[in-house]
Amino acid sequence: MDLFEAAKAARDNAYAPYSDFAVGAALRTPSGVFSGCNVENVAYPEGTCAEAGAIAAMCAAGERVIEEVLVIADSPDPITPCGGCRQKLAEFSAPEVVVTLAGLQGPRVRLTVAELLPGAFAKGHMA
Repeated sequence: MDLFEAAKAARDNAYAPYSDFAVGAALRTPSGVFSGCNVENVAYPEGTCAEAGAIAAMCAAGERVIEEVLVIADSPDPITPCGGCRQKLAEFSAPEVVVTLAGLQGPRVRLTVAELLPGAFAKGHMA
């Protein structure tokens, strides 16, 4: 499955009545593609990001390894995952996993998880 199309379809289902800023994300794993969209709540801190939704879907299916990520929004500049989602992506991704930032017309910027979150907090820090 194409990550761009999966993320775009998820974005179309975003629930963003307060910001009117819909975001979609898609993750490739060894066995398939999982997508998510942002879901806002009138109590703003209680919403969820598209990346978090895709990760939750991936985990619910029993997957634990992200091989590739794409995030899409209708923005003049490509949007990056928020800090919390960068940490969530780092939890399930190798540092070299590619994260593509896209607009509605297609991919625009490619970064790695390590570039998005240098010095990520990891399990090894808790030893």
